[in-house]
Amino acid sequence: MASIFHRFVRLARHRWTEMHLRQALPPQALRELEALIARSELRHTGQVRICVEAGLPFSYIWHDATARQRALSMFGKLRVWDTEHNNGVLIYLLLSDHAIEIVADRALHRTMSEAQWRTLISDMQSAFQGGHFHIGLMSALERVSHQLETHFPSQPAPQGSGPGNGGLPDAPVVERHLPGKARQE
Repeated sequence: MASIFHRFVRLARHRWTEMHLRQALPPQALRELEALIARSELRHTGQVRICVEAGLPFSYIWHDATARQRALSMFGKLRVWDTEHNNGVLIYLLLSDHAIEIVADRALHRTMSEAQWRTLISDMQSAFQGGHFHIGLMSALERVSHQLETHFPSQPAPQGSGPGNGGLPDAPVVERHLPGKARQE
């Protein structure tokens, strides 16, 4: 169990990181990621979400929660699990802890070995260490999309329906947890 001092130090680090969130992922980068997700989902039946948080909400810090615990929570909150073929994926970044988590639903998870998932995360970490968050996310998104296209290709749309698989929003979720309220950008 973390000491109270440790919790306050972690809280300060998480709130400080929130001030630099826009530098890591400016609005133009978020729009490009959204467009890439939309194009990707035209070619497969999966759902891809990106969630970036500068820091954790206070309750997670107080309970000494990990980035993995938060990613699993966001996987449910953002309804990534709610796909017909169990092939949703959440790419989650917790900037203050330098944490990357990829939560893939069971059908998609089975298509890659643990070593492949670790390599994907390692490659993202390399890009992020150089301050290239946008490039690291785009690369991960392309690799996950390729996996989805290979194992879950899109099906012909029924007569009269529009393009795409009509699921979750494509825009990356960027959350800041300012004192008193959470804010989504």
